[in-house]
Amino acid sequence: MARATAESQELAAQFEEEKPGRVLTGPVGVLLTTTALAVALLTLWQVFRPLPQGSKFYLIIFLAGVLPLVFLAYPAGLRLPTVLRRRPEPAPGDGTTPAPGRTGPTVPDWALALLALAVCLYPVVPVTVTGASGGYDAFLNRQGLLTPVDVVLGTLLLLLLLEACRRATGWVLPAVCLLFLAYGYYGGLLPQTWPVAHAGLDFDQIVDALYNSDSGFYGTPLDVAASYIVLFTIYGAVLDVSGAGRFFVELSAAAFRRSRTAAGRTAVASGFLLGTVSGSGAATTVSIGAVTWPILRRAGYPAERAGGMLAAAGVGAILSPPTLGAAAFIIAEYLGVSYLRVLAWATIPTVLYYLGILLSVEIDARRYGARPVIIDVASPWRLLARFGYHFASLFVIIGCLAVGMTATRSVVFATLLAVALSFLDRAHRLTPRRLVTALAAGVRGVLAVAAVCAAAGIITATTTKTGLGVQAAAMLVDAARALGDDPTVVLVLTAVFAAVALTLLGLAVPVTASFVIGWVIIGPALLDLGVAAPAAAMFVFYFAVLSEASPPTALAAVAAAAVTGGRLVPTMWQTLRYALPAYLAPIAFVVTPAGLGLLAIGGPRQILFATAASALSVAVLAVAAGGWLPGVGPAGTPERVLGVLAGLALLWLEPVPVTVGAALAALVVTGCVIRRGAAARTGGPQAGNPANLREETT
Repeated sequence: MARATAESQELAAQFEEEKPGRVLTGPVGVLLTTTALAVALLTLWQVFRPLPQGSKFYLIIFLAGVLPLVFLAYPAGLRLPTVLRRRPEPAPGDGTTPAPGRTGPTVPDWALALLALAVCLYPVVPVTVTGASGGYDAFLNRQGLLTPVDVVLGTLLLLLLLEACRRATGWVLPAVCLLFLAYGYYGGLLPQTWPVAHAGLDFDQIVDALYNSDSGFYGTPLDVAASYIVLFTIYGAVLDVSGAGRFFVELSAAAFRRSRTAAGRTAVASGFLLGTVSGSGAATTVSIGAVTWPILRRAGYPAERAGGMLAAAGVGAILSPPTLGAAAFIIAEYLGVSYLRVLAWATIPTVLYYLGILLSVEIDARRYGARPVIIDVASPWRLLARFGYHFASLFVIIGCLAVGMTATRSVVFATLLAVALSFLDRAHRLTPRRLVTALAAGVRGVLAVAAVCAAAGIITATTTKTGLGVQAAAMLVDAARALGDDPTVVLVLTAVFAAVALTLLGLAVPVTASFVIGWVIIGPALLDLGVAAPAAAMFVFYFAVLSEASPPTALAAVAAAAVTGGRLVPTMWQTLRYALPAYLAPIAFVVTPAGLGLLAIGGPRQILFATAASALSVAVLAVAAGGWLPGVGPAGTPERVLGVLAGLALLWLEPVPVTVGAALAALVVTGCVIRRGAAARTGGPQAGNPANLREETT
């Protein structure tokens, strides 16, 4: 288990939304750890004793702490002239070539780190430059009237953030940001009859909006990263060091150790439990895959099918309370609601998502004849008695939020409890050295997210200044109205167009950036059609998250294929099949008012009706996709077609469509029963006959 954990941590870095960073040791490693520790302590201090200068002052200091670390922790990935390299590159084949990610920062890396530190601290350093008085208050007073030095340094920060994003996530997000900047600068040259044309912004106006306003670099996305995400990554790192991740996987294995579907159930349950503290799809996929793939292989699962299951379970980590993906915190800030409210909105869709995966696991085990595997672990009751305290900190988060405490204080108290409880396990107790390691790891885990969130300010500021969001929303609605005049048809088509656009967007940029872009561009279109703000926000959130399960990129599927060794494209399609409910539920709570019940909004009757109808929809769609009805037998083509129609009808959460869908679902069951009876009379084979199964122990 320990070896698997170490290997999974090394592999996970390669399939995150971020590119793999350097493994820094020696003095450079000490410097990075020390700086990260200082940032962690500042973040914790801000929770209880906010800096008197205000939140923007804190964001400036936070960015000054993390941005230089990006240039030290992430290699440039570019070929540099030999004279600029820190050491000569070893000749190929001499056996001294360092492993990827294990070389130290180069001279340009150090130069960029120092430049980033200076540029970030410029707004708060009380130094007079070229006649302009220095200091934070003086800098704010120059909003709209930046000096040439302000413009130069703001431009440098823009370029540094683009380079930081390129290093951490690749070329796509910087390219998108440059596209928005070009639109802001050259938009005035577009024909004024075009819907997206605007008056145009000069360069000083753009820099002022980015560098000295509340909607630019220091806007809501960075505020969320510095106030919420970093605290939850620290919490996750503390839990990981304290052995919680290992406990969750072992508990999942112990709970199903004598079932024919033990292997599949273990993978799904592990994904859910790890997801409660991870909030990362690819990392959870690798973590559970390293442990459960050998079990799945012994049970007879092909690599591609197992990979799809692992990837779908891993993506659920971003959808699972109490630690959702980073975009969930942005939802809370944008809508001005508590994080507990966002968790409540996510609860029923999460249950439906894992219900769909579990049903698919049951179907696959019977249809393809999975072998029962006895997993050699302690009993679940013994594990709970010994290590069940790991759940305590999760309950503390929910309890603190329920009594009205802020999410930041809730997670800090949960972290402190996790540190204290770690001393119940001698092997994982958080000694001072381990605690420093966990705090530093938590901050390092937020480096790429912080760079992405700061760069997202480029998109939000440009959209705000040019009015692009309103214009794009109008174009989307007009496209839907061109195909139909009925308000319901327009709403459905707009939702479908929005889902496609968000999915395509998510293929190119990380989830956080995808949500920010989707909210400012597509969110207004849904709101203009009368969709409630919670439904619109969660719609954008879910389709931004599902980019990790959507071909042709599907990061979680790529990670799963790396673990199982399966073929990539079939693994992606299997992931898509397992994750199907997550693609349909968001449309359900957008197109009908009753769909708000899926977000736990409305009276008990509405919530119960929406949940029951959607659960039945998930069930019949799982039967249609898997070609098998558990407890009965195979589903033929007619039953599968009826299942698809029933599932879609049930998601239209109105009495008549739900009644029709339920009747079609009954026909599916009837058809499967008749088919089984016919097969029994003719002596036809049943796929997955238990008589052909054999037990193995792992």
